Amino acid sequence: MDADDLNNLMVSVRDGLTSVDDAVVRFRAMPYERVGGYAHLDTHRAVRTGLPEVVYCPGKTPEQLVEIIIRLRKTSGRVLATRASLAQFDFVKERLSDAQFHDAAGLITVGEPPNTISPDRFVCVISAGTGDIPVAEEAALTLEWQGSRVVRMYDVGVAGIHRLLDQVRVLQQANVLVVIAGMEGALVSVVAGLVSRPVVAVPTSVGYGTSFGGVSALLTMLNSCAGGVAVVNIDNGFGAGCFAHRINAAASTVP
Repeated sequence: MDADDLNNLMVSVRDGLTSVDDAVVRFRAMPYERVGGYAHLDTHRAVRTGLPEVVYCPGKTPEQLVEIIIRLRKTSGRVLATRASLAQFDFVKERLSDAQFHDAAGLITVGEPPNTISPDRFVCVISAGTGDIPVAEEAALTLEWQGSRVVRMYDVGVAGIHRLLDQVRVLQQANVLVVIAGMEGALVSVVAGLVSRPVVAVPTSVGYGTSFGGVSALLTMLNSCAGGVAVVNIDNGFGAGCFAHRINAAASTVP
């Protein structure tokens, strides 16, 4: 249930189309629902934050995962599951025929995303290299799953800076920019120095030995000399997508 569902239910009770008893049944799962002895689903999260609870797949058995997704589907109508394996998806697909697997990002989606919040505003998701695309796609699909329009710009890192400079006009039209980079992570400072909008930086674990699994890129981004940069955790495309969407959604309410 999200804010619109809650409002519609209240109107239905007011207008006599839904009985109080039926409304109580709808509310009974709030603010959370117990599933077996292993999960307490936050069925009220969409009302509070605008996004239903998202499922983190690692560590869950196939049976636990599919039951959680089925329950969330009933309460929110759509489900996003992150860091999923193909084997986990195959198990979910047996129970939910409309489940889709987004291989590059390792995401499972069930149902349809909401309408775009503002078609004339977009978030630009930028990857330094092709190897950063899995994290970039996690961010992009997370944004789209919440209703943000996304423009993708992949493999435009600083080793061939002309590829990025050729797209400056698009960069400057974006409402928010998510920049994903491994290695030394320098792309973030370059982008942030070209635009007036917020930049969300995502270090990735792509790189050779002294990149330390993304720590080098993380430190570079945290020490960026450009203003207007916020940094999320290593490989956290999902977190970046959520943060960028909130900025985009807030800005979309301003005339």
